[in-house]
Amino acid sequence: MRITPQDASLRTCEICTLAPVMPVLVVEDAANARPLAEALVSGGLSALEVTLRTGAALDVIREMAQVKGGVVGAGTLITPKDAEAAKEAGAQFGVSPGATDYLLDACEAIGLPLLPGAATATEAMRLLARGYGMLKFFPAEASGGAPALKAIGAPLPQISFCPTGGISPENAETYLKLGNVVCTGGSWVAPEDLVQSGNWSAIEDLAHKASTLGKR
Repeated sequence: MRITPQDASLRTCEICTLAPVMPVLVVEDAANARPLAEALVSGGLSALEVTLRTGAALDVIREMAQVKGGVVGAGTLITPKDAEAAKEAGAQFGVSPGATDYLLDACEAIGLPLLPGAATATEAMRLLARGYGMLKFFPAEASGGAPALKAIGAPLPQISFCPTGGISPENAETYLKLGNVVCTGGSWVAPEDLVQSGNWSAIEDLAHKASTLGKR
């Protein structure tokens, strides 16, 4: 059951390479979970991050975990209890805005691959020293955006990133052009109004457009 940091990074890197954009989802109603996941997967975005920011989040993960072709993860993991609940609900990976030893220890112990967050060279180096080479760059835009991430990558080329926080269709390409970026995280592919109205075809269209970003 236990997973090493190296294996965790290999798995999260594999997940991040599934598509250029990983949807960051805040879902209030579990009834929307399955059709939302189906629309995103049909549009070409198979790696899904469900943030633990709503009371329905764990039920949403349970529903999405049953969608064929989807790889569902739990975002906003803060505590070991969050990690355990996410794994029990069916999450195949976890995402955290930062990283603590308590959270890293817990995810490794239960075998949940974690994409830990870092915003500085020191944080990235600390995680690399532990064995994590695939990281989340958060909050991306507030931390200096693509220029900052490019600068961090110069002395640390062995680290890959998934930047999230302020990513949009307008700036995603800038990040995806960086050699140390595997994918970006973004919430624009599942706007709240479209989810609430059940406009799954519109969400599938947004997902399809996002799935082509960075491709030439």
